[in-house]
Amino acid sequence: MLNLPMLARGTFLAYTMLLACGTSHAAGCNFEIQGEGRVAAVVDARSLRLDDGREVKLAGIEVADRAKATTVLSALLVGREVTLRGQDDTPDRYGRQPAYAFLEGNEHPVQSELLRQGLALVSSEIADKDCVSTLMAAEAEARAARSGTWAESTVIKNAESPDDILAGVGRFTVVEGRVLSVRQAGATTYLNFGRNWTRDFALTISRRIVPAFEAAGLAPKSLENRRIRVRGWVEARRGPRIELLRVGQIEVLGGN
Repeated sequence: MLNLPMLARGTFLAYTMLLACGTSHAAGCNFEIQGEGRVAAVVDARSLRLDDGREVKLAGIEVADRAKATTVLSALLVGREVTLRGQDDTPDRYGRQPAYAFLEGNEHPVQSELLRQGLALVSSEIADKDCVSTLMAAEAEARAARSGTWAESTVIKNAESPDDILAGVGRFTVVEGRVLSVRQAGATTYLNFGRNWTRDFALTISRRIVPAFEAAGLAPKSLENRRIRVRGWVEARRGPRIELLRVGQIEVLGGN
């Protein structure tokens, strides 16, 4: 049985140590304040209820281990004041306000702690590059330490195994591989990881999105023959596909 008071102390200590390190990316996700409040309850692995009844969805992450993430959030947040920051406070379809939650005096959002423990992955929804860098740094710590979900060798899918990727249709997935070719068909650019376009894995980018990638130094054609890590929601369009909507979905890996 979990000793929640001990877990609370351990989680808070780990979170404090995280904040004391890595100040080079401390400013990430430090958006405008959208509200404040005391956390009354953790509803689930990424949802909080404040004492005034508002519900908050933790932005920027996809939870990998719901049970453990819920326990960590409860230990860290219940009964404490949080500041909510974000770029858009429009409620989702469940009435939850999306936000990055900060404990008083802390420069990193609580999302960083879930990432650092390997209980969550950085989502594909973040547009701000500094915020992406902050959260990716926390995720990289967990990956290097093989913490949480990163203890499993199957977390990152191989782009050369389309059937394995296709088994995750409708799920948030991280894939690594070498871009074999870049082709355009109509208003869509395809980053192909295999030669069989009806079966192999590919990324798609709409023409209207391409300028954002070019501005970030990630012009699609420049990724040809490069090894990359990509994240997003898997779709089945003949072969498995992930649509690229934001620059932060792609990481160019060292080596060719």
